[in-house]
Amino acid sequence: MFAVFDTLRKPLRLLILPFVAFALAACEPGMMTNMGGGAGPKVDATKPVPVALLIPRGGSASDNLLAQELENAARLAIRDLAGVQIDLRVYGTGGNAALAGTAAAQAVTDGAQIIVGPLYGEAANAAGNAVAGQGINVLSFSNNPSIAGGNVFVLGQGFGDTSNRLVRYAKATGKDKILILHGNDLAGQLGRDAILNAIAANGATSAGAVDYALSQESVIAAVPRVKAAADANGANAIFLTTSSASALPLFAQLLPEAGLSVGTTQYIGLTRWDIPPQTLALPGVQGGWFALPDPSASAAFSQRYAAAYGSKPNPIAGLAFDGIAAIGALVKTGNSNALSAARLTQGAGFRGSSGVFRLKSDGTTEHGLAIATIRNQSVVIIDPAPQGFGGAGF
Repeated sequence: MFAVFDTLRKPLRLLILPFVAFALAACEPGMMTNMGGGAGPKVDATKPVPVALLIPRGGSASDNLLAQELENAARLAIRDLAGVQIDLRVYGTGGNAALAGTAAAQAVTDGAQIIVGPLYGEAANAAGNAVAGQGINVLSFSNNPSIAGGNVFVLGQGFGDTSNRLVRYAKATGKDKILILHGNDLAGQLGRDAILNAIAANGATSAGAVDYALSQESVIAAVPRVKAAADANGANAIFLTTSSASALPLFAQLLPEAGLSVGTTQYIGLTRWDIPPQTLALPGVQGGWFALPDPSASAAFSQRYAAAYGSKPNPIAGLAFDGIAAIGALVKTGNSNALSAARLTQGAGFRGSSGVFRLKSDGTTEHGLAIATIRNQSVVIIDPAPQGFGGAGF
């Protein structure tokens, strides 16, 4: 067993790290104040459409690397837009909220008709506030739902998106009495709330919730509480908010040992259980479910990016591709209101770097996710990602 999973002999020092699935959210979610706007400017589809790309250039070394990948992905998407011309203007934010607001305002002064980016939640909130008065929409790379709404959309895959997909599938397959196991930090609480909302929305049944502090002692102490709650409430599924870099390895060992067998209890993960690959070797995750973007679409994008730029992209870079793809599809219709909120949220959605997606009226994004399980230490797709959405549009 890899040392990182040797949780019974050494402290869970990785428990202090943020959840992988929430990496794009600001540490403290910003208050969404940009309630106005979103009408969008009038677009002349016969001319190049000015689009501002806000990236964290000028920040840390890792931010600069990601900034370049985001720009690369945006330019890759532009190559696909037959019959549509995009005038891409790139602005650095340094990963800073104040600079993001300034950059957004300058971009609109320079003529930008829509903004793609920025990365972090607080920066996206600041950018949205800065241009709300002009009715300019912001397609941010964040996945923080607390800053979504008004003229700000979050392109990242969030807890609500993932929870809905997994609970819908669980309900359809009879695993409808769901116990939630979550950390008592902000990410864990947001994950819990997203799962509870998904349970209510999809007609499943809540079998309670068990929390734990971010320490090895608390994780161990939570196990008998989970067993008691599952028995008392008749749970046939346990939905964990934790990640492979956090408490999952320990829970994957201790919960089955406590009598919650993987053969009778369906384990469901809010985060990717195939990252890192060593996770697939854990006995406790065999048969577990998690959601992931359309594997074939993601692989195709990664291969195209590598062919163009010589290396595989960070998955976050695909969000820049998605933003440009959506803009291009809308502008191609020739409608002067192509970049309005009403057009951005058309029901059929768009096709992006990891499959289909659509922007929702609340500012969040629904992605066409696949459901995967783990069998013999390998990922197996048990419910493919949808290839389209119902609704008016393309």
